Amino acid sequence: MRFFSHRKRFADLTEREILALAISSEEDDAMIYRTYAEYLRQDFPASAKIFDGMAEEEDHHRSQLIDLYQDRFGPVIPLIRREHVAGFYARRPIWLVENLGLDRIREEASMMERDAEQFYVKAAARCQDTATRKLLGDLAAAEAGHGATTEELTRSNLDEENEGSENATARRQFILTWVQPGLAGLMDGSVSTLAPIFATAFATQDTWTTFLVGIAASVGAGISMGFTEAASDDGELSGRGSPVKRGLASGIMTTIGGLGHALPYLIPDFWTATTLAVAVVFVELWAIAWIQKKYMETPFVKAVFQVVLGGALVLGAGILIGSG
Repeated sequence: MRFFSHRKRFADLTEREILALAISSEEDDAMIYRTYAEYLRQDFPASAKIFDGMAEEEDHHRSQLIDLYQDRFGPVIPLIRREHVAGFYARRPIWLVENLGLDRIREEASMMERDAEQFYVKAAARCQDTATRKLLGDLAAAEAGHGATTEELTRSNLDEENEGSENATARRQFILTWVQPGLAGLMDGSVSTLAPIFATAFATQDTWTTFLVGIAASVGAGISMGFTEAASDDGELSGRGSPVKRGLASGIMTTIGGLGHALPYLIPDFWTATTLAVAVVFVELWAIAWIQKKYMETPFVKAVFQVVLGGALVLGAGILIGSG
């Protein structure tokens, strides 16, 4: 027995409803592509032109479908959309995709074309009218061939120079929005929590107390760093991107940096926990140095000297204070 649902199954749609669904789907996809184009236009103008071209393709498909619908059923098109059909493919909300960058938008566009192709193949198989089957089959072939169309649009609008420039812009934006605040948070979380955690460890030699202090220090530092980063710059003039994204990157990485050497103190034996925590600290510090070299173009030797030496000094200070 089928559970009650306010949505219709695709198998229960009439040919009229299938055509109406196809029309609304093409209209939605054209709007999505235009939104991508508008979002990308300032920083990635060549890619924006590609999505403009893809939107025009969807408009042409919608026009063909409307002409066929009017010939068969008249001027009134019933309102039926993807969300009205059970099990029908859905599009992700624009804001979930556009915030993930240029490559993610391109991947989403490819997925949209594959979904549309599968829909037209199934829709053509459900229709008996010859003209309708032909058009739906042609549209399925067109969606399957959109990869070639996209490549053609890319060649005409996105030459090697433009593509290199756009990729460089995307990488710079990624670094400013995610890597830089995340790295700052990881450094703060890894280094600033060393002294209180190890001072507590050597002062009490109680692993549970040390763990609680470490959790409190890590979470507190993460909240502080996250709010500080988000409030410091709205990103409008600096171009550093969304303050929410930067705040999340900074806050989460700060917390992770502290938790790395707090979690070993869940081990009841003090010296086992401390040895593991010290090992984790040096892994964290070397990871920070590697990230600085890879993304911030800091010479590795300089990064190691700054981060590892500084972290070792803070670690030593915490141990000395706790032992005293």
